[in-house]
Amino acid sequence: MVLQENIAAISTPSGVGGVAIIRISGENPLAILSQMFRPACGIAVERFQPFRMYTGTILAEGFEDHGMAVFFRSPKSYTGENVVEIHCHGGVAIQRGVLERCLALGCRLATRGEFTRRAFLNGKLSLSSSEGLIDMIHAESRAGVAAGYALYREKLYEQIESIRKDLTFALAQIDVQIDYPEEGVEEVTAEETHSALQKAITALTALAATYRSGSMIKNGVKVALCGRPNTGKSSLLNALLGREKAIVTEIAGTTRDVVEGDTELGGVTFRFSDTAGIRESEDRVEKLGVDRSKKVAENADILLFLTETPMGEEDAELIALATACKAAGEKVIVVVNKSDLGGAEQTATTYKNAFDTVLTLSAKTGEGLQALKTVLTEYAASGKADSELAYLTERRHFDVIEEARLMLQNALSGVGILPIDLLAADLTEAWKKLGEITGATAPEEVIDEIFDKFCVGK
Repeated sequence: MVLQENIAAISTPSGVGGVAIIRISGENPLAILSQMFRPACGIAVERFQPFRMYTGTILAEGFEDHGMAVFFRSPKSYTGENVVEIHCHGGVAIQRGVLERCLALGCRLATRGEFTRRAFLNGKLSLSSSEGLIDMIHAESRAGVAAGYALYREKLYEQIESIRKDLTFALAQIDVQIDYPEEGVEEVTAEETHSALQKAITALTALAATYRSGSMIKNGVKVALCGRPNTGKSSLLNALLGREKAIVTEIAGTTRDVVEGDTELGGVTFRFSDTAGIRESEDRVEKLGVDRSKKVAENADILLFLTETPMGEEDAELIALATACKAAGEKVIVVVNKSDLGGAEQTATTYKNAFDTVLTLSAKTGEGLQALKTVLTEYAASGKADSELAYLTERRHFDVIEEARLMLQNALSGVGILPIDLLAADLTEAWKKLGEITGATAPEEVIDEIFDKFCVGK
């Protein structure tokens, strides 16, 4: 490992706080600290024991502050380099003054994600683990944090490396056959290669199947509330959110545009969209709202189809929309609203033959609301991340796995038919492709894009 120049940055959020941390990483951060920190214990900074916090006076640009400092010796640090952290009071001027002193003494201001990038380059964590870290920081729900943590703790890395190990073995068997054709290992090699490829394809297929859930964990479950005007969509949105988000009146067509609101159910973020009532209209503005409602419904994970009348011509257009969404893989929940007025159960029976999930409730009284929340959370239950399992939360990972799986399927179809050197070429390309997830073979532009998502202090 080559120790690089000292870099420095404020690692805590900007703004006023109780404590702020300025981090220095590089070849010799202690040399910087020795010029700006006066220990209260009288021990010279150069003699600081690693991983021990020392109190003292911080000599910043134009003022002094009382704080603490700690030294992390390479390679047992976050970046793998020598690292110093200075803990000062969290005033904006104090943070800036301490950082400016670091820069005046020879540090360079760190770029976005440079600390984590150095950790990756020094083998402290994989590229996928780095993505898990930024997912944790940006997570909006407990499930999102758990999924990011599983990625950060190298769960995906372990599975991908296990698959790459199997492919390495298969490539080694092919090399034996190429180098020693007279040994008569062709039949054995073909059988072992077929088994290794099938095992890898099965594992990649299982991983790819987690992407739908993983994507919902990270980005939230998109739920569209659709129905004719005055079926109670806005009332239901307010009830689900537990606050008055949408305007509710008895006038049909009050909602002209999409009204959105987020809430957390069962640890997962749900993003609700209350859409304009879908009906035929000559009003140009209302027609635009209806068109937008249909697009929101088509792009949702879950469609809540609100109605209060039995299945018939009155809801024909909505029934067709819900049927199309169901065919496209969306979860469709028919909600018969206004159960407090009576007749809801009888109305619900007319929808049960066409749709799997039909509920009755009253957005006004709250009756049946918990049952709807239960159905929503059960749908997302597969998206509750288990920290011991790997979930695909990144589109990049999913695309790489699909490409590698296609390569391996092509190779599998050629076992025993195509020349073994062609099989080796497909296997090698799949092996390299999977390495883009862990960082072993990732191109520089991919690495740059990932670390650009980080803040300066991380």
